[in-house]
Amino acid sequence: MSRGKRYDNEPKLNVKKVIATIVAIIVFIMFVLSLKNLLTKEDKPEEVVNVETYFSSMKDGRWGVINNKGEEIIPLEYNEMVIIPNATKDIFICLENVNYETGTYTTKVLNKENKEILTEYSQVEAIQNQLNSEIWYEDDVLTYVENGKYGLINFNGKRITDAIYDKIYALTGTKRSIIIEKDGKMGLISLEQIILEPEYTEIKTVTPNDSSNGYIAKNESNKYGLIDANKKTVLDFKYDEIASVTGNNLYVVREGNLKIIDKDGNTKLESGFDEVVDIEGDNIIIKSGGKCGVINISGETVIPTEYDSLSIAFNNNYIAARDGKYGMITPENTVAIEFKYNQMYYREAANFVEAEKENFKTDIIDSNFNIALEDIIISDVDIEKGYLRVRKDDDYKYYNFKFEEKKAQELLTANTLFLVKENGKYGYQNKNGELVVDCIYDDAREQNEFGYCAVKQNGVWGALKSDGTVILEPSINLDNNLYIDFIDTWYLFEDSTLNTYTK
Repeated sequence: MSRGKRYDNEPKLNVKKVIATIVAIIVFIMFVLSLKNLLTKEDKPEEVVNVETYFSSMKDGRWGVINNKGEEIIPLEYNEMVIIPNATKDIFICLENVNYETGTYTTKVLNKENKEILTEYSQVEAIQNQLNSEIWYEDDVLTYVENGKYGLINFNGKRITDAIYDKIYALTGTKRSIIIEKDGKMGLISLEQIILEPEYTEIKTVTPNDSSNGYIAKNESNKYGLIDANKKTVLDFKYDEIASVTGNNLYVVREGNLKIIDKDGNTKLESGFDEVVDIEGDNIIIKSGGKCGVINISGETVIPTEYDSLSIAFNNNYIAARDGKYGMITPENTVAIEFKYNQMYYREAANFVEAEKENFKTDIIDSNFNIALEDIIISDVDIEKGYLRVRKDDDYKYYNFKFEEKKAQELLTANTLFLVKENGKYGYQNKNGELVVDCIYDDAREQNEFGYCAVKQNGVWGALKSDGTVILEPSINLDNNLYIDFIDTWYLFEDSTLNTYTK
């Protein structure tokens, strides 16, 4: 319907010009507001901002949960440690009605509001795993029980499997690799996908503690095969043994005799060794007669079998052991670092070798065989941020992986306080190098990721906030603690593997 002659003759609205005008007005308003904030901004101390993180807490034999601000999330009212499978998710598993004689108990799951969740499932538990002294829980799956059988759910309560298994547990030392057992046979689940049905008598990873190169399994006929993480059969189930050694698409198998084959099952080498230690490109570390050496894929000797151990390091050079001492040799078998160290480790991600000496001292050897750092004690190696923190002559120093000394301010960019030492005492500077906390402490720790600083005075420890103010006067004896750390007024429990804070 026409609105009349006046409107019919009116020019059409230019939408682009209107939008442009609106955008210009918004930009101008934002500029004015920003300028106002800039001119009126108070000089407030910076604070460390973190994603909320959760920790088990304990006091007077009662357990609960705190967050990274030291706030009580789950009250201290449980007799057993509250399990936190993932520190960044509010899934807390509490044990109740524990009977130590029968080994029975019940569980309930709480969220950060202290409300019970996943109530549609019974006996919900986390899946614990361990590698050496490191203990962790699978961070995305839980078990539940129904009619005496086990199943899997994710953290949102989605059912991954029905409760049809006799046992569910972690493949030791390997993350996100869950063993399922049924009728005495083993299977495997990874990332909510069944990789192996429960039809096997043994399962392990090709590469120790790393599932990226697939899984070795043994069937009911006592024959081994290899399955990759995508459920594809790499090696058929026909071998008497498959060793946990791979490289360059080569595998070590026993089919009557020990041999090296390719992914198509073709034999590449089957003599000249008793054991294959490692494969790196065309070079193979072998053991023969109890000694280690190197051959190539053609079976030719690269390094004679004359060492107690060999392992690959940078640029195809080797860490070698002889007569109880460690050194380094080149691919031509010339000694590059003399055999004088108690132990040596190659940090592949940082591309340097740690060489341990007496009295806990360490030398750092770079990829040119130079001793880049000498007689140090390594405090921390942060691969993600690319630095190492060392202690030398009672001072802490920072270096990047080029072994250039750096200030803490250059590396710990999220921190507000930085450790400084004057006249044998410790204090803290801000990012501008200005002294914020006087150097009055006998010992101290760098600010942790949650903004707290541990300080020691007269033999006892306390804590500072991110602005340098005292939150806990030094009053806690931590002589038995290997690691010193605070969250608010809570301090890390003596057994640091529990990742629990107490007060």
